[in-house]
Parts: sequence; structure tokens; C-alpha cells
Amino acid sequence: MNKTSVLVVDDSAFMRKLIAGFLNESGTCYAAGTARNGEDALEKVKALNPDVVTLDIEMPGMDGLQTLKRIMEGTPKPVIMFSGMTQRGADLTIQSLQMGAVDFIPKPSGAISLDLHKVKDDLIRKVEMAGQLKMKSITVNERNRPFNERKTSRLNSSMKVICIGTSTGGPRALQQVLPKLPADLNAPVFVVQHMPEGFTASLAARLDTLSRLTVKEAEDGELVKKATAYIAPGGTHMKVEESKSGLVIRLSKESLNTAHRPSVDVLFESLSLIKNVHKIAVIMTGMGSDGSEGLKKLKKSGSLHAISESEKTSVVFGMPKMAVETNAVDAVEHLEDIADAILKSVQS
Repeated sequence: MNKTSVLVVDDSAFMRKLIAGFLNESGTCYAAGTARNGEDALEKVKALNPDVVTLDIEMPGMDGLQTLKRIMEGTPKPVIMFSGMTQRGADLTIQSLQMGAVDFIPKPSGAISLDLHKVKDDLIRKVEMAGQLKMKSITVNERNRPFNERKTSRLNSSMKVICIGTSTGGPRALQQVLPKLPADLNAPVFVVQHMPEGFTASLAARLDTLSRLTVKEAEDGELVKKATAYIAPGGTHMKVEESKSGLVIRLSKESLNTAHRPSVDVLFESLSLIKNVHKIAVIMTGMGSDGSEGLKKLKKSGSLHAISESEKTSVVFGMPKMAVETNAVDAVEHLEDIADAILKSVQS
């Protein structure tokens, strides 16, 4: 078996040594080299041609985002970001994922994390996954203009609901879907993005600035409104229940025997219990099979239009592939066409 070669980029010599050591001990990957800053990283990406790059977000000089942009435009590689567990770190992480980074690892205790061993297994797993990916050049063209038109009429029994599940590659995929939905969308949107606690608020805030919809992190007990996208908080399951006033969001940190929290299956299964509402379910890029069991329950429960992202545009064709294999998917769409497919189903 060929081992995955990795370029480790961090301005801390201690962190470079620690990360390289974890990789070399894994048996499945190794540190092909290290770089102390962005300029050094760009030279070594060309010289070493690594399978994967691990990249610290906050570095002096050319920072992680600038370095990522140059890598993706020039010699695209699967990049895994290392980020701090701060609000600034979370905001920068979300930007990096929307710019093309495939995943991220939170540093447990800041820039110099003596306890980095806590994320060792997560690092190896994500490097192994990233080593299997083929990246394309990405030109970053972000819209930062906020939309002010908002419509938030409440749900009624004749309404439709949209539910989206995604994982690896999801933040960039969501940026290609939610901003294309109109401000007067006649449905609420529920989103599960696999992400740890502390990062989904930044994801929701970033998507909100790009979208005509209201995009927010979901809150326990809030009454659902149309033209609003609710992001499940990191590390928390999101369910939707019926009440006398309409649909209500319920949040829980129970394990519920799922591999992920938040879980797409948990969201989908909760929606399968709601009658007289047409559901539009979307499974996008991600590793694993989360969403497939819930999709089958949605299909059995009544009116459903299920959409899967195509292999061509998926960063990881795991979750979409497993969704298709349930035979519950009605359409397979390229990422750039998913918003239009959602709208057609809402308007039909």
C-alpha cells in the first residue's frame, strides 16, 4: 500500500515536529517535508508534490488563507487546515472551507497545543481520506454584499420543507446552494453539516451575508419560519416536531447511537413523522452513509423529492453514493444545479 505523503505547514517548529511525528507513526502516511510559512509552503508544494497539505490558518506574513488561495489556484492539493478554538479561528476556518480546503482540525489549546495528541486519530483519518481526492483549480470569487430583503412568514400545513445533509466539502457546497434560493422561498430549510461545537455559528453567519434567505444557527424551541435556513449547531442533534403553532426545532446532545452529532439521519427521521408536508431532501458531498437510513424513512412516510449530488462535483462521493443506493433518490444533480432543482420541486 502506498503511503500518503504530507507537507506540514506551521510557523511553530514544535508543532511541525509534533504533527510530522504523528504522521510518521501512523503506518499509512508520512511527512514528506515541513514548511515554516506560506512562501516556504508554496515552494515545497511544487518541489515535493505531496498528496496532502496540512496548513496552519494563523501565520505571520502570508497567512493560511492567502497560502490556501495560492495553492488552489496554482497547484491544487487536498488541504487540511489547523485552526484555533476561538471565534476568530472559527471564522477563518469557515472561510478556508469555502475557499477549497477539504477539512480542518481544531487545535485543542491554542497555537502551541501541547495536548495535540487528542486529535491525532482525527488527523490521520482525515489525511487518509484527503489522500484519495483529486483536486481541481479553484478561483475564489466570493460575494460579500449582504441582502436586506427578508420575508419570514410562518409555516402552515400546506407548506413544503427542505432538508439538506452534508459533510466533507459541505461548507463550500452550501455556498453554492443557499445563496441561490430566493428571499421569498415558500419553505424553511434545515441543514445538517458535520462539524464540531463552536464552528457552526460562524458558518451560519457567513452564509447569511451571502444569501437572500435568513441563515442562522438553530435554537432549541424556536418556531420554524419560511425563507429561513436553520443550521444544526455543532455537536448537537436537530429534530423538527409538530406543535399547535407550527413546526418547532428541538436540539439534543444525546448520542442516539449515531456516528455523527449532528446527524442527518436524526433530522430526516424526525421529519418523516410529520404528515401533510412535502419534503425536499438533499444529500451532498461527504464521507460515510449518514442520511441514507433517514432518507428511506422519509420515502416511506409520504410525499418526498430526494436529490443527490453527482459524483462529478462531490468532494467526497460517499454520502451521495449511499443515498443513491437506497433507491429513494429521484434526481442526481451537479452542485451548480441543485438550487434550481430544489426550487422546481418547491414550485411544483
